Amino acid sequence: MRYTNYAFEVPEEKLVRVIIDTDAKNEADDQFAIVHAALSPKLEHVGFIAAHYGIDRHQDSMQRSFEELEMIFKKMQLPWGSLCVHGADRPMYTKVDRCISEGSSLIVQEAMKEDPRPLYVLFLGPLTDLAVAYLQEPRIANRLTAIWIGGGAYPSGGPEFNLGNDINAANVVFSSPIPVWQVPKNVYEMMPVSFAELQERVFCRGAIGRYLFEQLNEHAHEPIPLGSAFRTGESWVLGDSPAVGLLLYEHRFAFDWVEAPIIGSDMQYIHTKLNRPIRVYRNIDSRLILEDFYAKLSLFAKG
Repeated sequence: MRYTNYAFEVPEEKLVRVIIDTDAKNEADDQFAIVHAALSPKLEHVGFIAAHYGIDRHQDSMQRSFEELEMIFKKMQLPWGSLCVHGADRPMYTKVDRCISEGSSLIVQEAMKEDPRPLYVLFLGPLTDLAVAYLQEPRIANRLTAIWIGGGAYPSGGPEFNLGNDINAANVVFSSPIPVWQVPKNVYEMMPVSFAELQERVFCRGAIGRYLFEQLNEHAHEPIPLGSAFRTGESWVLGDSPAVGLLLYEHRFAFDWVEAPIIGSDMQYIHTKLNRPIRVYRNIDSRLILEDFYAKLSLFAKG
């Protein structure tokens, strides 16, 4: 499904299939990325997977993410509920743990389709569903590209929330042949916004704009999870939005090819050079991403 209520058209050859795997109820920035993606006409949405965000805070974290996805589409009045599926409700306990879910099966199903449009799977949380999908069907490896918001800064790594919620899954994916575009913590934190900015550009943009602002403002008063984006009291980091931005503009000169590391239990990178290279982004254009989001949200509110 695509939202196409614009005065411009995206050429057919530029359309891409997209699955978004999101721990939507974990913090308050996933929601911004989801709305941005939903309003981007280049993206043919074939599924939204609710992801867990660990089992320490909420045993039902995946279900909370699922309900948040449904809430977002209701606020937007988009009939996309049928695109939402449940992902794994916990991390992988070992690197061969097949916690198969609707989400991992959706990835396999869509990847194995004969469709000329490329498939991108955006991970705004842990990599659990991709790792399990690969264990289910290794042939998906050359039939999709994964964009992951997660991992510490290179070369050393270190504590980071999305990675910490499933280190085994990250090691499965990094050791596989799957093409990966990684946006590590030092890069996704290049998306700072102020609350005043969001009040002016988001809050007044219809029901979904009001919801985005209010749920972020509410979340700002909760304890900061270990490894999450730094906040100052008047600012936030929309750290998941680069995943969408990279599909709108690839940032061709802003990444390095790095042999995927092995990740230790302390989330440090171990550079064995045994794995294939992955794209590791070192920069993103926050102006382009934010202004595109604000413009699309404004146009959507105008109907």
